[in-house]
Amino acid sequence: MVYQILSFLLDVVAGLLGGACLLRLYMQRQRVPFGNPVGRFVFALTDWLVLPLRRVLPAIAGWDTASLVGAYLILLVQYLLLWAMIGQGGIELVFMLALIGLVRLAISSAMALVIVYAVLSWVQNDSPLADIVDRLCAPLLRPLRRIIPLVGGIDLSPLALLVLLQVLSMVVAAATRSVVF
Repeated sequence: MVYQILSFLLDVVAGLLGGACLLRLYMQRQRVPFGNPVGRFVFALTDWLVLPLRRVLPAIAGWDTASLVGAYLILLVQYLLLWAMIGQGGIELVFMLALIGLVRLAISSAMALVIVYAVLSWVQNDSPLADIVDRLCAPLLRPLRRIIPLVGGIDLSPLALLVLLQVLSMVVAAATRSVVF
């Protein structure tokens, strides 16, 4: 039971910090300004890790590698702590699990972003948060909007994206099982 509690708490902390690093990476890629409350929150959570990494890791093709490596390091620490608690398997497995965990976190973050986008589209469109979420979701939804027509004036592309992300999550889970077992 203690292992489950610690694993859950590590999941929450690593998910929050790693997700903030990935959000920082994506917001910079989409050129979303950071002067808004979301941007300030992301900076407050990630500056302690990303700024020192940025001194040694340059951006590559417009991607902030420091934020990506920061997210990976957070997950690596999470898996190293869990590995130290159970002491099973080789250390190389921990590095692979952290990489898979990074992919899982990116998928989960995209799903959360799309859900927030869908909810905000139903309630209040004039908030600053709605503009940021719209700018972040637009590149993900654009390919699906070309394929899926409006149905009765309702955009089903967020639902289709959620289904695709869930399928991708199942594929990653199967890959994780094949690595572990």
